[in-house]
Amino acid sequence: MKSMKKEVLVVDGYNMIGAWPELVKLKDNDFIEEARDRLLQTLSNYCTFENKDVIVVFDAQFVPGITKEYTKYKVKVVFTAQGETADTYIEGVVDNLKNVLTDVTVATSDLAEQQLVFAKGASRMSANELYKEIKRSLRALQQETNQFQNISKRKRGTWSEEQLNTLKRLRDHLS
Repeated sequence: MKSMKKEVLVVDGYNMIGAWPELVKLKDNDFIEEARDRLLQTLSNYCTFENKDVIVVFDAQFVPGITKEYTKYKVKVVFTAQGETADTYIEGVVDNLKNVLTDVTVATSDLAEQQLVFAKGASRMSANELYKEIKRSLRALQQETNQFQNISKRKRGTWSEEQLNTLKRLRDHLS
C-alpha cells in the first residue's frame, strides 16, 4: 500500500551526471547542458509516474552567481549560490521539508552526505540505486501501457479498424 505521505526526492545533480552512463558520456564530451537537461527529463518522467516531487540541486561550479531556482519539466531546479555546495543546500532542504507528513529521499553517492541526511531523518540512495529504480519504474510504466492497450484491443474484439468504421457508418445510416 502506498504511503499517504508526500514524497520528495532531492537529487544531487552533478553526482548523477558523474555516475549515470549516458550522462557521463555527454559530460565527457563537454555537453554538460545536455546532460543536465537529460537528467531533468528522466527525473520528470520518473516522478510523474511515481507521484513524487523532485528537487535537483546543482553546485554553482559550472554556473557561478547567486542562487537560482526555476521549474523545468515539472522538476524544481536549484543552482546554489557561489561558494555554497549542493550538499549544504540539500541539508537545508531536508531540515525544511522532513516532517510527519513528508518523506524526503536524497539521491547522492557522497557517503558523508548520505550519513548526514540520514541523521536528519531522510532516506538516502546512491546514484546507481536511483538509476536502477528509474529503470524499474520505466519497465512498470511500459507494462501498464501494454496492459491498457491490450484491454482496449479486447474491448474492441476481433474487429479490424476498417470493419468498425464500416459498422459505424451502417449504424449512422440506419438511425
